[in-house]
Amino acid sequence: MNLRLLMSGFCAAAMSLGGLSGATAQEGGGGGASAGPAIPQLGFHLVENFFHYPAHFTIGRLSGIAVGPKGNIVTLNRGYHPVMEFKADGTFTGSWGEGSGMFEGAHVIRFNPQGNLSYVDAADDIIFHFDSEGRTIGTLGTNPEPWTWTTHVIEHAARGKAGFYQETDIGWGKDGSQYVADGYGNSRVAKFDKDGNFVKAWGERGGARGQFNTPHSLVVDNNDIVYVADRGNSRIQTFDSEGNLKQVWNLPTAPWALCLTNGPNPVLFAGSVGKVYKIDIATGKILGQFGRPGRMPGSIDSIHQIACPDEKTVFIANLYASRADKWVAD
Repeated sequence: MNLRLLMSGFCAAAMSLGGLSGATAQEGGGGGASAGPAIPQLGFHLVENFFHYPAHFTIGRLSGIAVGPKGNIVTLNRGYHPVMEFKADGTFTGSWGEGSGMFEGAHVIRFNPQGNLSYVDAADDIIFHFDSEGRTIGTLGTNPEPWTWTTHVIEHAARGKAGFYQETDIGWGKDGSQYVADGYGNSRVAKFDKDGNFVKAWGERGGARGQFNTPHSLVVDNNDIVYVADRGNSRIQTFDSEGNLKQVWNLPTAPWALCLTNGPNPVLFAGSVGKVYKIDIATGKILGQFGRPGRMPGSIDSIHQIACPDEKTVFIANLYASRADKWVAD
């Protein structure tokens, strides 16, 4: 498991460098990059010292952040206090997961349409679904159990179609279907029904249209369009609910994280290394950008997850800076 995480970290570092020197234009309908107009700068500023968790908490790499239906905020990190919860004003309300081994590969967290939390455990190839009080109510994927390798399970055997290989994200359709970005190893999108039964999968590793090189983030809009951050190819690809390719949008730098604003006319925010893009979901046009790279307050690190309850509010999980930030429009 540690070797797998080491390799994932190596790939992430490579993506950080590659993202800064990637394509320099966007394409609404796909194809290669071409010269385009300068991207407008958005007026966003950091809300300083927004999150007030206890002094001397040891925070590991901060990989996840999500905003609940009541405005509550949950963060995810790979340290001693993996899951931390806050009120809408940043007041700390508690933490959980201390002492558990299930957060070694903590990747992202998401609230489903019913307002319940899901946790993506990339190291153990499993996604946990919790109820409103934090009880586990279901899972997707199967985590490896080394004790079985001496009896009835073949170590490192090929995974079944419903199994993951370091999955990265999850989203939901209107009918409860679950879409998983799978991820570091499989480079595909897997679809499950509302009961967790495998339906289908699409994509494979590569750079052609419909292929992926680390599908790192995924969101689904009100029309069941699936948006996939194809990080290694520095682009976003969109699909219908059956996996049919719709559009390919090349970005100037690699997209690490995606979020959709709430409401009938959502926009897409894409987090990269040191930068956030605001994107029109109808055309793929970049409406604007903000941010500068760095690991100190006021700068933006590799954005491992991003949350955007509205067009004027963006929450960022700065992975290597081990910091959660709130940014708001001027």
